[in-house]
Amino acid sequence: MSGAPHLVVLGTGSLARSVCCALAGVRSGPLRVTVVGRDARAADEIAYLAGSGALLSGTPVHFDAAGTDIGSRAFKELLVRTSPRLLLVCASSQSPWERTRHPSGWTDLIADAGFGLTLPLQAEIPVQVARAIADAAPDTLLINACFPDAVNPLLKALDLPVLCGIGNAGLVTASLGHALGLGPTPRLKVLAHHVHLHAPAHPADEARAWLDGAPLPDVAALLTRQRTTDRERLNLLTGQTAALLMASLAHGFTLHTSLPGPHGLPGGYPVVTRDSTVMLDLPSGLTEQEATEWNQRVGTGDGVTVHDGRVRFTGPPPAAVTADVPALAQGFAASALDEVQAELKAVRDRLRRRAPRRDQQTPSPGLEERCP
Repeated sequence: MSGAPHLVVLGTGSLARSVCCALAGVRSGPLRVTVVGRDARAADEIAYLAGSGALLSGTPVHFDAAGTDIGSRAFKELLVRTSPRLLLVCASSQSPWERTRHPSGWTDLIADAGFGLTLPLQAEIPVQVARAIADAAPDTLLINACFPDAVNPLLKALDLPVLCGIGNAGLVTASLGHALGLGPTPRLKVLAHHVHLHAPAHPADEARAWLDGAPLPDVAALLTRQRTTDRERLNLLTGQTAALLMASLAHGFTLHTSLPGPHGLPGGYPVVTRDSTVMLDLPSGLTEQEATEWNQRVGTGDGVTVHDGRVRFTGPPPAAVTADVPALAQGFAASALDEVQAELKAVRDRLRRRAPRRDQQTPSPGLEERCP
């Protein structure tokens, strides 16, 4: 495995597991993958499952594990020692499954205000990792799976390195491709935001797609099977899209897909990877500015926007909470992120002790909180 591109997958949840198991089956060339998590046993379990799968598949992908906290010296030493080509963040300070597993007054607040309310918490680990990369492994490319449609623009506003995200736009593209009987292809170009994991409130805000340069009709109908599938199970598909992306970047081959947050842009865009770079691949007649403005507009459905270095919450958090965290009403500069995170965590701790509303106690299957 000497000389094989080294990848780091940070996290031990269902998405990290899906990504690693998918990487085990990708036939692109040798890879060395280190699974990193605070729980060494959980990280080792993923490395075992994926490594066994690679051996059974006959792919030259080797997995190992490291149990370490991202705030520790050991994590930076790992980055210095391994100098990974890519680092994928799959760990979040706010579980996307909390509403279904541990409903409370906190998850009521998210349901009312929009998933964007959790942006400061979703950004916590990616920001810490980006800072560690900038300090210890500046050649490592960061890929973020935590709400990248909004977190990646925040990273950019903080002058922190981020290549792109995974999930969301890639999942929508894969779902449309499946409905049309297409694999990864330049024929299909998809503009899609995190909000499109579910049907948007207004049909005019639906994801946009083009096939052979022509606008694709009935996008909502083509996404029906995705939107009626349990969200956590969809991580199997997201893991496959992420594995293809990472293999293409590690080995420099071309891949046509859609990605959230490429180079810190808001929302998701059609892209092409070539020579280990990510470039926008917009349909003819659509400019980058137009695509960005569209993503900013539809992204208000998540309850948050990031623009010109400021975060603005567009949902209606209750007055009792905005009194504790004024930034929820007024917005905040990216530079104030650490302070807002601390304030929001205090609110979360308090509201988690409050019983959920009756209508939030048993969410419908497949309608979990939108996840990163």
